[in-house]
Amino acid sequence: MEREQLEAHVDAAAAAVGLEIVAAHRPGVIHYLGLAAAMADLVMALPLAHDAEPATVFVPIAPDDPGVAAATPAGS
Repeated sequence: MEREQLEAHVDAAAAAVGLEIVAAHRPGVIHYLGLAAAMADLVMALPLAHDAEPATVFVPIAPDDPGVAAATPAGS
């Protein structure tokens, strides 16, 4: 997204939900929205198989779970 698009989006979204963004905070909000948009672009650029489907449930693995060691590359 271009800077002008980010600014317009922040202003429109804030107005839509009745959120007042303090002038001193606005540049940071715009900056971090830009970072989030860039991350989203990276994710959206990944190719998916035509038959790929989302998982129905995400179940995190605890750090001390033995399954983590098997999923972690050696030397990490």
